[in-house]
Amino acid sequence: MATQKLYAGAKLREIRQRLTLTQKDFAAKLGVSLPYLNQMENNNRPVSTTVVLALAQEFGFDVTELSTGDSERLVSDMREALADPVLAEVAVPLADLRLTASNAPALARGFLELHRAYRQTHERLASLDEALGRQDVQMQPSPWDEVRDFFHYCDNYIDAVDRAAEHFAARAPAAGGIRAAAIRALNTAGISVEFTDTDALRHYDPASKTLHLSTRAAPPTQLFQLLLQVALLERNDLLEATLDLARFQTDAARAIAKIGLANYFAGAALMPYAVFLAAAQDTRHDLEVLANRFSASIEQVAHRLSTLQRPGAKGVPFFFVRVDQAGTITKRHSAARLQFARFGGACPLWNVHRAFETPGRFLRQLAETPDGVRYVSLARDISKPGGHFGAPVRRYAIALGCEVKYAAALVFADHMDIDNPNAYEPIGISCRICERRDCHQRSVPPLERQLTINENERHTLPYEVG
Repeated sequence: MATQKLYAGAKLREIRQRLTLTQKDFAAKLGVSLPYLNQMENNNRPVSTTVVLALAQEFGFDVTELSTGDSERLVSDMREALADPVLAEVAVPLADLRLTASNAPALARGFLELHRAYRQTHERLASLDEALGRQDVQMQPSPWDEVRDFFHYCDNYIDAVDRAAEHFAARAPAAGGIRAAAIRALNTAGISVEFTDTDALRHYDPASKTLHLSTRAAPPTQLFQLLLQVALLERNDLLEATLDLARFQTDAARAIAKIGLANYFAGAALMPYAVFLAAAQDTRHDLEVLANRFSASIEQVAHRLSTLQRPGAKGVPFFFVRVDQAGTITKRHSAARLQFARFGGACPLWNVHRAFETPGRFLRQLAETPDGVRYVSLARDISKPGGHFGAPVRRYAIALGCEVKYAAALVFADHMDIDNPNAYEPIGISCRICERRDCHQRSVPPLERQLTINENERHTLPYEVG
């Protein structure tokens, strides 16, 4: 198999600018000519082995970052946007999308932002009757989408917040454990902590400086909420500085992102990076063992595993997703090549949907995407009781997985037939951009293919994909 050439001009240029070097000085340190560096930065030539070695030796750069980052996410997101029916006549070759993502990532993000604004406008017009009588209708990006994309393109790893949480956790043993450390931090700030029988998981009263936590919540949830409050009060300056750098377009998006960053701090303090990474590797990513060891829930552990992307100390590049019973994605992140649909649900052939049928059990799956990449996927249902009789039970399913080349590092991949090509189930991202011609679960035809309709013959689908 031929080695794939590495085009990473935008990343190379970003490294040079971060080091505040001119092209001439950067070329000299890399041991290449100025014209050659210029060609690499403009993706006219692939990054050479000499440059890769020089980046590692001269600057201590994690060279795996050259082949990861935004490009694949941007390509996946643009493909899905271009599959919108309004753009059905626009056929953009995949090679052009990759070129745009590599050479002009700002243009790609601008296109995605424009498409998002179009979709939102279209949805508002569809519900015009409801909107006419309202005073607060504004044409602006969805705050949820804006925040989701912020974490998505940060690789779901926020270095400053992660390290602050790790530093906080390092002081916990002297305070009697992470729970005691969190309560002591709040008490030091003049805040009392009370556990009460209430529906609200967490309620902070600034006037009385009292934090109320629900006794109905599970212990991992109580601890998580304690740490979240620590982040909001003790690390507020750090959160605000991070939000300033993000430059959100709306106050609502900034407020949502602040809660997201506080949640991130809580998870990172509960499962501090270096300690958690070592435990994950030692247990071969056994979710149940890790949950017990760190007093966390299965979902918290799975989500944390997907954030272990610290430069120079990366964990297995996992994807993580949570879906509701309708198949709608409510959380998504991928440090792997697999990207999720920005709109709609996940592929129905994916085992995450079957997790609802087997509550309390882990389901394993070997899956292959249309690009030929193979994955190991673990799925499980997650139930969140309301805490009292008659309260609604929230039910989700989560999936955690990675490329099959990491199978040896996963206890849940043991005894799976990973060397058998027939053991892999064909899954996709979204029906509109999926290239599979004979999928029996296809809901809509792919927009990039010609269809043949034969009224005298019927197979699984009422049409044949060309």
